[in-house]
Amino acid sequence: MRVFTVSGHHVQAALSLPRSLPDNGFVWVACSRTFFQTEQAQVQKALLELNGQGLLDLHVSDLLNSQLPSRFDLTSDCDILVFRRLANAARETEKAEVPGLKKIKLSGPPALRRVDTSPIGFAVFDKVLLTVHPDDCAVREAYADRLLAASHALLEKVSASQTSGQGHDAADNRSTGARGIPVSPADMMLRMVSLVVDAYLDLRRDLTRQLDHWQAELINPYTRFNNWAALLEARLSLHHLDEICEDQRSAMQAWLESLNTWASPSSNALAKEHEILKVRSRDVLEHIDRVVNHVRRLEQSIETAVQIHFNAQSNRTNESMRMLTTLTAIFLPLNLIAAIFGMNFDVIPLLHAQTGFWWIIGCMALIASCLGWFFWRKRFLARSGR
Repeated sequence: MRVFTVSGHHVQAALSLPRSLPDNGFVWVACSRTFFQTEQAQVQKALLELNGQGLLDLHVSDLLNSQLPSRFDLTSDCDILVFRRLANAARETEKAEVPGLKKIKLSGPPALRRVDTSPIGFAVFDKVLLTVHPDDCAVREAYADRLLAASHALLEKVSASQTSGQGHDAADNRSTGARGIPVSPADMMLRMVSLVVDAYLDLRRDLTRQLDHWQAELINPYTRFNNWAALLEARLSLHHLDEICEDQRSAMQAWLESLNTWASPSSNALAKEHEILKVRSRDVLEHIDRVVNHVRRLEQSIETAVQIHFNAQSNRTNESMRMLTTLTAIFLPLNLIAAIFGMNFDVIPLLHAQTGFWWIIGCMALIASCLGWFFWRKRFLARSGR
């Protein structure tokens, strides 16, 4: 478990749950699913002390469920978002020895087998953000490091501003920027969700390279493609990723609709914060759409490559049959001449002549040449370009 107290541009890390909220900020409690399962009473007690409200039993079961699809639910006290990550399983995996947690193993090519789809749970209160991550979650560690680095950089800018006499305004304005410190639990939740979605974009190169390799094998006329089982598994895996992205988009759309139902802000600062949340939510939706479009393009690429493969196979078969038919047509009259002079008759023209053999060979060569020239003019012997 990791606990962070965010107040302005100050971020303080702690190892234990706080007893009170900061005067002008919020608390981020990030724990693993195993810790949340074993120390559920402790976390609920801390939420009661900080918010006056805890989590419902249904929401607790949602946060503990490692097979739950992306979904959003809201109450009068908090918002619950379950968002399935799209990350590299080589860096981020569920421990197999954790009881009650089952690892989802994807089939297909290595690039697709490295995709992990374990969910991350977010419980968004007014001043507290509770996140439940898979064990050894790289998303939590990456964002925690980014948050501490941003706080350290802002503190240095504040010190430089004070030294130069510019005051705190410039640094405080930067703290609400895209790379700065979040101003609310909802803002931090959206930043982490955006990080989860963007993690899939790192896999696009590997996925595209793998499928491009298969497409080259399917189209190459000098190779024999036999990896049909893996190709089918890859198509099923891409379809599974498409379903995950659709669930993510539905969850974020529900969250965005809930933002529109919030009460009108009472100050300009709150109005600006509410507008930033809408902008970030639409940005996350746009990123999810990019993921969906990319997955569907890969599916279409596989289907197109398979169709091109069978069309090329059919075309090569037609060319081979055309060549064999043309050669058969050329040698058919030659076989006829050989069959005639092979008959068991005593009297056949040129049969007993000394130059008969050469006359017959010459006629056969002339007939073959004429037929070959004729079929060449008709493009029956032409080789199609590749």
